[in-house]
Amino acid sequence: MTDQPVGTARFTIDPDFALGTVDPRLYGTFVEHMGRCVYTGIHEPDHETADEHGFRGDVSRLVRELGTGLVRYPGGNFVSGYHWEDGIGPAADRPRRLDLAWRSIETNQVGTDEFLGWARRQGVEPMMAVNLGTRGIDAARALVEYCNIPGGTAWSDLRVKNGVREPHGVRLWCLGNEMDGPWQTGHTTAREYGRLAAEAGKSMHQVDPSIELVACGSSNARMPTFGEWERQVLHETYDEADYLSLHAYYEETGGDRASFLASGAQMDAYISDVVSTADHVRAVRRSTKRMKLSFDEWNVWYQSRFPGERALPLEERPRLIEDTYSVTDAAVVGSLLMTLLRHADRVAVACLAQLVNVIGPIRSEPGGPSWRQTTFHPFALTARHARGTVLRTEVSGPVIETEKHGPVQALDTVSTLDPESGELTVLAVNRHQEQSLRLSAALRGLSAPYRVTEHLQIADPDPDAANTEAEPDRVVPRPVRDTAVSAEGELEAVLPPVSWSVIRLTPEV
Repeated sequence: MTDQPVGTARFTIDPDFALGTVDPRLYGTFVEHMGRCVYTGIHEPDHETADEHGFRGDVSRLVRELGTGLVRYPGGNFVSGYHWEDGIGPAADRPRRLDLAWRSIETNQVGTDEFLGWARRQGVEPMMAVNLGTRGIDAARALVEYCNIPGGTAWSDLRVKNGVREPHGVRLWCLGNEMDGPWQTGHTTAREYGRLAAEAGKSMHQVDPSIELVACGSSNARMPTFGEWERQVLHETYDEADYLSLHAYYEETGGDRASFLASGAQMDAYISDVVSTADHVRAVRRSTKRMKLSFDEWNVWYQSRFPGERALPLEERPRLIEDTYSVTDAAVVGSLLMTLLRHADRVAVACLAQLVNVIGPIRSEPGGPSWRQTTFHPFALTARHARGTVLRTEVSGPVIETEKHGPVQALDTVSTLDPESGELTVLAVNRHQEQSLRLSAALRGLSAPYRVTEHLQIADPDPDAANTEAEPDRVVPRPVRDTAVSAEGELEAVLPPVSWSVIRLTPEV
């Protein structure tokens, strides 16, 4: 590693070149009944910080700090074998079930009312999924009735009897999960799934016409049916669905860190391909509706370390895929968020999977502490500051050759402009592993001169440095003092290798 910059990456920031508006639901997360995400994650009645409902106060505080605006629930693969009725009513009467998705025992001590009550107290919007694997239309419409009808019907009156007088008012619903995957309980074909999803969606809309629905896209872009699955599903569901889902997980394999750091290039191509397919179906159907996307599972996940669910011992709340994240992982997560922002015109919803313990930005120990993983920080700071309008940025500068993605820019960046405050936010990742990088951004078309108010950075001499229970603040955002706007109106900064930065600028007053 050297202090000598590899070169200068240049781009222009101009409010006239807008890509789209940031939907707050882009900063969503995911709570699945998997591993320790729910039990000893968000919920642990015996914990010293637990509230009257049994939810951990220390974790709740970190969730608020994370800034997530949406949480998807209850799955994931879990939902395809889930009977939602098991999780309502007196907790002592709820059955213990075998969950086939993650080969564990589900106690059902947290269910629909508990989760939605937690979400309301957290101030986050819930995104509920219905089981189209082992169940279907009837269970889906009944759950909408239970959640959203004020009263006077069998299912809504049961909710009131269970102690929840006001309806939950859930607006966003997933029509199943990853139904293209052979691992999924109830795996099916695109045409069969599309027909079921359309009919379930129609019935759900009959219960509550105001809800929005997400149809299942491919589980990832490597699926053999990718593209054709989207085409057939959209052909069947276009009139009922408001969004099509995308899922993707990334990891470093074979020591190819250069490709891993450039994972955003794959996500970018994936989104573009799905947009093209959706627009093809729109044209064929002569529709005026432009389908939006829900990237409702994404993260860094070291799947190569996971033995598979069939190898797991049968137990409650197993320690399942509790990856510990490094500085490199944080840079990749920050870069993936930038990619989602660059597609804000079509990607309206996104969920970092998952929220706590299971590949989460938050970790917790039963009866013990909770702490922020390295990936917590780029998510929290992006959610806090990247608001308003996403601006187009075309970078010219040093290029890195990667095995999986070909040549990519060493600088990954995106900018947003808040029209109310005038605050300009620049997010930047230096993908180079050995050398620092100069950033030079020309500020054009702004109504007043701008000054740098803050530059926070995640970087470390050891790109594998991580936060742990013993050392929870090993990696934290640190201020950079010498970043400034020059007299010529150029934002100038130096980015160390494998680093993530947020640079905030405000108008001079």
